[in-house]
Amino acid sequence: MGFVILILAIYGLFILHLIFGTQRIELFQPVESEPKNRFSILVSFRNEKDNLPNLLQSLSELNYPKELFEVIFIDDNSTDNYTIPHQSYSHSILQNKSDSLAPKKDAIELGIQHAKHEWIVTTDADCLVPKNWLLSFDQYIQSQPTVQMICGAVFTQTDHRFLQDFQLLDFMSLQSTTLGSFGISMPFMCNGANFCYHKRLFEELNGFEGNIHLASGDDVFLLQKALKKHTKQVHYLNTKENTVLTQPVSSWNALLKQRIRWASKTSAYKSIYPKILAFVIFYGNIAFIIAVLSLIFTPNLGFLIVAKIIFDFVLILQSSHLAPKFHFKNYILSSLVYPIFTLLIGIKVLFVKQYTWKNQTHSVK
Repeated sequence: MGFVILILAIYGLFILHLIFGTQRIELFQPVESEPKNRFSILVSFRNEKDNLPNLLQSLSELNYPKELFEVIFIDDNSTDNYTIPHQSYSHSILQNKSDSLAPKKDAIELGIQHAKHEWIVTTDADCLVPKNWLLSFDQYIQSQPTVQMICGAVFTQTDHRFLQDFQLLDFMSLQSTTLGSFGISMPFMCNGANFCYHKRLFEELNGFEGNIHLASGDDVFLLQKALKKHTKQVHYLNTKENTVLTQPVSSWNALLKQRIRWASKTSAYKSIYPKILAFVIFYGNIAFIIAVLSLIFTPNLGFLIVAKIIFDFVLILQSSHLAPKFHFKNYILSSLVYPIFTLLIGIKVLFVKQYTWKNQTHSVK
């Protein structure tokens, strides 16, 4: 059992380090100012007729001068015949005809080519943006005039059924990790559903060049390229006024496929820290499973089991000021299910060399 104790101890140290990092990112306190910055919002979509009306409604309710932003919708070969109706704000619809390995990246590049404004903001068709979304970006940019890239929080909506709360808790873990990694000056993760960067920066970095062979990663790989050249100009916007909500997936199978797609990017990270962290989390959860199964023979392991559950909970709470509420009873059950879920994802990524996304099959590199 020495291996289990060692791995869980290392896991605990990494979690504590991230918790420490979250305390170093101050909550953004905006100072009222006249909106000044101009934004081009990009939405790449494929067969989203059930989700787009809700996004369109939230965009129409933005508390920001309509002359200071535009929305560019990029249709990535949809087949559902949905037509975006006329909107009160300036918008355009582009057709992405690319058949490359990374259609979403192609769609975003197409959108940026047609963008009229200096700041690019991306979100997804299955999201709801808050009314002060652009206003918070504008206020932050005015308060931090050297910033070139801003990462915002994304969480799933929940009706408090277990599957929905499980996804929300997972998103909270990811956002707390993101917040903590910025706090310890080792950021490596962001979410393209709430991502803002200067158009000039995208051009300077040559866009997605270097990772165009990977289907996903339009957010994290661009972030990593920006960090390499402009570390101090990449920030996390810590305010609920900027929090974007996304739809949870409807089944465990769909959730597993989604997380496999996300995990498939890890091996392509240039930074060593996220690879080490992924290794520690994966084996930490395996050690947790072993500890639970061995509890009847080694009762002393109960302390480590409880400690891991508490450490994880404290980390999750670091993003609770940004997130929807969850039921605590679902956290207790999630803490037992999540290690098994993590193990399944790891096995799938290691031994299954492809995944399906948007009815397309992609290789795991």
